[in-house]
Amino acid sequence: MHTSESTKYSPTTDIGQRSRILVVEDEELIREMIVLALEEQGYGVVTAADGRSAVEQLKSFDANLGEPTFDLVILDLMLPHINGLDVCRLMRYQGNPVPILMLSAKGSETDRVLGLEVGADDYLTKPFSMRELVARCRALLRRQRLSSLPQLPALQYKEITLYPQECRVLVRGQEVSLSPKEFRLLELFMSYARRVWSREQLLDQVWGPDFVGDSKTVDVHIRWLREKLEQDPSRPEYIVTVRGFGYRRCIIEG
Repeated sequence: MHTSESTKYSPTTDIGQRSRILVVEDEELIREMIVLALEEQGYGVVTAADGRSAVEQLKSFDANLGEPTFDLVILDLMLPHINGLDVCRLMRYQGNPVPILMLSAKGSETDRVLGLEVGADDYLTKPFSMRELVARCRALLRRQRLSSLPQLPALQYKEITLYPQECRVLVRGQEVSLSPKEFRLLELFMSYARRVWSREQLLDQVWGPDFVGDSKTVDVHIRWLREKLEQDPSRPEYIVTVRGFGYRRCIIEG
């Protein structure tokens, strides 16, 4: 039995439930179908049948020292008393950062854009499959968890700055475009200043232990990387060759 709109969800009711979702939908059949689909995935669900009830459920955000009561809100656009757009506006005005998946029978581009502009994170047009709804919920929850992780510090060496979580690299103040393999190679060299990496070790770290191919692919990617980083790729200042062993980051400061 799911939690009704008059009863607040308690995390202790089910130790296995990690994410709590508020479903705000005035159509009872759709609401019950959503609840069933989410509960089958192990989520804790609270429901509200109108905008006013949703606002009451969300008030506990302020009373909980700024910690959101819910991990996700599924919010119908057309609701009695207070419509979904106004509920969304109110949440964002109050500083509530919880992801919002907006539902609506209105599928025009204008309606979708309006919903996203007032603070919704995703928009799903009716009719929709429960499978798609669950997938979108999972994606929003995953994105929220990733955004709450502590940010890894940028890696800095001479005129190169690498941002691990943004997959972004600046060289002499200009952003350069690296392929995923090039980025991972550079990240290894900058993370381990004095370590010499053999081709086999780089293949294992960057391409994976199941890679089947010529180890010379490492040399090719190093050459491409140097062309993007070095002022003179024939006289590298950042990634140097250790003959007979492999590659490492230049350890001469300056």
